[in-house]
Amino acid sequence: MSWYAYVLAFLAGALVTNAIPHWVFGLTGTPFQSPFAKPPGVGESSPTVNVYWGFANLVGGAVLLIYFWPTSYAGWAVVCAGSLAIGTFCSRHFGKVRAASR
Repeated sequence: MSWYAYVLAFLAGALVTNAIPHWVFGLTGTPFQSPFAKPPGVGESSPTVNVYWGFANLVGGAVLLIYFWPTSYAGWAVVCAGSLAIGTFCSRHFGKVRAASR
């Protein structure tokens, strides 16, 4: 794998993982933070916006995986690293946002 394939594998892991909370909150009818809220990432967007944003993340991650499918353990480790990186960032960020709104 070339260096850029590893970067795109990392991004694919991040996108697929980021799709999950947006999709779930959207499907349950619960408002949730998104880049389209005011202020971005802090305010809440409608469930419909979250369904579309989650779907866009899922499609983006899937397209990257289709074109840059990891063929080694190292490639899959990079996908997992992308997933863990965005998961860690989001848990810390949204933990602070939700604690501040209580």
